[in-house]
Amino acid sequence: MASVPLLLAAAGLYLWQQGQGQVTTDNAYVRMDKVALSADVSGRVAEVLVDENMKVKAGQVLIRLAPRPFRIALDQAEAELASARLQVQQLKTGTGGSAADVAGKREAVTLAEAELVRQQELIKRGFATRARLQQAEYDAANARAELARALADDARAREGAGRSISVEDHPLVQAARAARDRAALDLERSMIRAPADGIVTQTSRVLRGQAIVQGVATMSLMVTGSAFVEANFKETELRDMAVGQPAEVRLDAFPDRPIAGRVESIGAGTGAEFSVLPAQNATGNWVKVVQRVPVRVALQPRRDVPLIAGLSAEVKVITR
Repeated sequence: MASVPLLLAAAGLYLWQQGQGQVTTDNAYVRMDKVALSADVSGRVAEVLVDENMKVKAGQVLIRLAPRPFRIALDQAEAELASARLQVQQLKTGTGGSAADVAGKREAVTLAEAELVRQQELIKRGFATRARLQQAEYDAANARAELARALADDARAREGAGRSISVEDHPLVQAARAARDRAALDLERSMIRAPADGIVTQTSRVLRGQAIVQGVATMSLMVTGSAFVEANFKETELRDMAVGQPAEVRLDAFPDRPIAGRVESIGAGTGAEFSVLPAQNATGNWVKVVQRVPVRVALQPRRDVPLIAGLSAEVKVITR
């Protein structure tokens, strides 16, 4: 009669001792870094080079956009760069058009002033009218103004030519070169590449001939080697937990294959703090609920245990 209660008490004491110095939760899931791949330029898909769940390397081309519009833009930018160089070279060789314009304006001033002197002499002798003299004065003043404008244009042209600046360093050439570089970059960006090693998913969302808009996600990339476990422990279980403590992870899919790990970080807030609609506790019907804090557990992967994002797990952290 006494042996049964004694055996139960001994078993309970043993289990209690085994549970000391560790906390366990089954509210845990495998997570992986996921990158949403998008295009930096808008265009039409010419070729999709990957299949669903295909392993890729960093820099590998995943999607190729139709390159012809980008090549045309690059050719146009190259032509504009050559035109800018020619324009600056013409300015540096003497600004011939401006110099010829100044010479013509000087001749016009000389003729207008000679006519003014002639009209002044004639009016003194009584052989000219006051209207003819006023017209000659107006023509002389207008010719001087035209000469001043031509001199100012010639000075600006010579200053803009930048005789002390090389052709390649001139602002016109620099602006054209920047436009050319931008067109070349757009041509390079017409090929969407993998930013890291991983596995591509949701490739069926991208089809040949489909138009892709800049910045809109096309497919996803699960980054290789980024798997971890997010375990949600009760707030009452965090008293003795610290970063760096060892942990044991058992996936529900492979319960007989434990994975070693360690506590990498403890969340800065509970799950309720980051929910879309957080609970409003300042109400009359408040009920206290034990909160859970996400704890990130780094893993030491095993070859015989595939880590798939979203798998359920049981995590045991050794706190003592």
